[in-house]
Amino acid sequence: MIDVLQTMNLRPEVQPDLEARYRVHGPDAPDSVKANIRGLVTNGHAGASRELIDSLPKLEIIVSSSVGYDHIDVEYARSKGIPVTNTAGSLDDDVADLAIALMIMTARKLVPSDKYVRDNRWAKEGDYPLQRRASGKRVGILGLGRIGKAIARRAEAMDNTIAYHSRREVADSPYTYYPTLVELAKNSDFLVVVLPSSPESHKIVSQEVIAALGPSGIIVNVARGTVVDEDVLIAALQAGALGGAGLDVFYDEPRVPEVFFGMENVVLMPHVGSATVETRRAMSQLTLDNLDAHFAGKKLLTPV
Repeated sequence: MIDVLQTMNLRPEVQPDLEARYRVHGPDAPDSVKANIRGLVTNGHAGASRELIDSLPKLEIIVSSSVGYDHIDVEYARSKGIPVTNTAGSLDDDVADLAIALMIMTARKLVPSDKYVRDNRWAKEGDYPLQRRASGKRVGILGLGRIGKAIARRAEAMDNTIAYHSRREVADSPYTYYPTLVELAKNSDFLVVVLPSSPESHKIVSQEVIAALGPSGIIVNVARGTVVDEDVLIAALQAGALGGAGLDVFYDEPRVPEVFFGMENVVLMPHVGSATVETRRAMSQLTLDNLDAHFAGKKLLTPV
């Protein structure tokens, strides 16, 4: 059997298949075992550092059960002829659903209005204050990839107008393209962040961008916390220079700035964009399918 190192478990429905087809070892495997490892099963959090790659002299393939691969040294792996795969396409719908949910929850202040009822304030104090709608607005999408397009379709169905900014204009896109992020922010009521983490995207949602979005604007981030300048975001929310934020990701997860906890115009989620049984099962299966494809000499399904 082929020896595989696994730094995280796949879903219970898929893990037995992995163990039936391969000799699976945990991350604490001794060097004598690592010397024979040919496949690495990981995810975006556990990653694959240069040191780990170097400790596996026979490594042929890295399969990641996540879309993001910012903790995998992809360039170093490529330099050694080791392909890397992810689970692109498997979580598009769930992340898009959550982005729309965060838009609505933030604009309508659904979390504090729920608490208003639970605290029995409705009966004592009367109706909850009026909020803003999430339809018929201008939705700007930062990153019009697969997930960005899925968000656009959903937002468009709510009678929103769609615009976007990406590194380059997307061919055949029906949506308005802005060549700069600041221009997009100036022309948006919601700025939905779907950009992958990279050195180029680090804190790309800057003070200038947030100022352009303005005091009635709302930021929704379902990408990576590093894409938004969190300190600037907090300052803008405190000063009333930004209308609100719906956040599924943070700069230093799982440590979330406590200042967010008291903000009624901020919705906080514990990075659950892809956290459904159906999607996590599909991600695990795609991870195993990529591993099988490599060792069967077939084309990889979702190479990075």
